[in-house]
Amino acid sequence: MRRRILLMLILVLAGASPSLYGQDQKAEIQKRLSSAFKRTTLTADRSDVAKAGTVLTLHKDNLLMCSMDAHASPTNTYKNGAISMGLGATMSWSMALSSVGQQVANTPQRKFVGGEKIWLADYQVKEDGVYFLFYSDPFDNVRYFGQLKFPVSKGAFPPADNMMKTIAEVVTDDSATQEPAPADSAAPPAQQEAGGQAPATKTIALGQTMDEVVGILGPPQKKVNLGTKEIYFYPDMKVIFISGKVADVQ
Repeated sequence: MRRRILLMLILVLAGASPSLYGQDQKAEIQKRLSSAFKRTTLTADRSDVAKAGTVLTLHKDNLLMCSMDAHASPTNTYKNGAISMGLGATMSWSMALSSVGQQVANTPQRKFVGGEKIWLADYQVKEDGVYFLFYSDPFDNVRYFGQLKFPVSKGAFPPADNMMKTIAEVVTDDSATQEPAPADSAAPPAQQEAGGQAPATKTIALGQTMDEVVGILGPPQKKVNLGTKEIYFYPDMKVIFISGKVADVQ
């Protein structure tokens, strides 16, 4: 009897072990996502960016997004190296729209392709996978949004490194991986002023214009124009502008 009970206990623990491992990886993936990405917040009317988050570069074609006037967005899936929407996802989206009197056929849609830039709106780690929500800049006065799912077998999450590599196949934050400028193009070391005192620290503030920032820090080493968002890269920082004014400094 004791042997039978012991055997049953071993079998139960063996069955629980993969599940516990999957939950550990789920928590680690959530931690890695929180460290790597920042959410974007739109204004109340969703016409402009209120708080700049991560701008991602898309590396795969066929990401379907729809107008933000829609009640719900399409949920794409990344699997076997490609982005697609299965019949089930299409039907779910159609039902969500029809519940408020909208139709897929009458909803403005756009397929985004590799090389385009999109805003990261949100990310969630659920039992069946990792979900990303994206915003686009306006195209002909239409801003689009859509979801992308990285599926997993229910609760069976892969190692966090593997999941992050899979995500990087589709989207990356290129601003976080900019190579440092060559030494000869970097700003010269600060020179001490007369009397042996170091020069005053140069600081910038939220809301300053591009001209004001350039007047304080000098010309940037690199500029990235993302529509309403622009990024100026300096040797030790990057300055993010929204609609021509400082929104964040990193």
